[in-house]
Amino acid sequence: MRNPTAPLALGLIGAGIMGERMLNAVLAEDGAPVRIAALWDPSPAARARIATSFPSVPLVADADAVVAASDCVYIASPPASHLGYARAALAAGRSVFCEKPLAVDLAEARDFVAGAGDRGAVNFPFASSLGVATLSQWIAGGAVGTPRRLTIEVAFARWPRGWQEDAAGWLDGRREGGFTREVVSHFLFLSRRLLGPLHALAARADFPEADRSERAVDATFQAGTVPVVLRGRVGETALDDHNTWTLEGEAGTVRLRDWAIAERRSPDGTFAPAPDAMPNERARPIALRRQLDGVVRMTKGEPHHLATLAEALEVQEVVEAILAQGR
Repeated sequence: MRNPTAPLALGLIGAGIMGERMLNAVLAEDGAPVRIAALWDPSPAARARIATSFPSVPLVADADAVVAASDCVYIASPPASHLGYARAALAAGRSVFCEKPLAVDLAEARDFVAGAGDRGAVNFPFASSLGVATLSQWIAGGAVGTPRRLTIEVAFARWPRGWQEDAAGWLDGRREGGFTREVVSHFLFLSRRLLGPLHALAARADFPEADRSERAVDATFQAGTVPVVLRGRVGETALDDHNTWTLEGEAGTVRLRDWAIAERRSPDGTFAPAPDAMPNERARPIALRRQLDGVVRMTKGEPHHLATLAEALEVQEVVEAILAQGR
């Protein structure tokens, strides 16, 4: 029986960008609420890289060994593999913390969520974001008043982004990749979490190159009662990754800029950041450590703030509906 005061045994499947970020989040924190119990990646090169960069991390022979060593399994592999690993972990009595999307097939995702109960969660870090916490406080304090309009804009110099080149094989494929799944999904989750269920969608997605991911999306929908306009583009900016989530109301306007910076619109029309705002490079590790606190609570069967499987499925339904309008 697990010692309730001991760090949670977290196993990792996948040693790519997200796997390494999670490793850093755990290993950089003294007294972390979790410990790395095991890691496996099917790529020998990835395993060798981890062995060199993180010599204290236990590398194991396969995914089954990760499950056997863990209380919770973090799945950071490409999307098509998510549900196979997640089902194996749940069948062994483990909890699951999974990257999005849950699956590449919506019917399979629906079936999985229907049977998984509350033994899993999905890694949408906005659930633990300091910038989002500031937005929530402003909204609750009346800074927006009655919301009238939400605008979501995402833009990239190229896709995949430069730091994702090693995963371009699936990140730029029409079946698993694209910025709507990888980036827009986070802002859909944020909209759902702060404003309400997503519905009344009308959308268009442009796929100018055969078998490659989208280069533009436009959509309108509602989050709760708030009208939403979404616009995403590749190639219309020199910036690697630029995004804004802007909520306008009868009393004022607030936004989240570039993943992490909470801002309020001043009377002169300019946006001013919160006094404690920090860029995403500094904010991301903090959010991941807060996510890990939620992983511990979820695995213990306690209330938590993480994105539930049901929330992640709702986001995926909208994402795939947008992409289905491709041309």
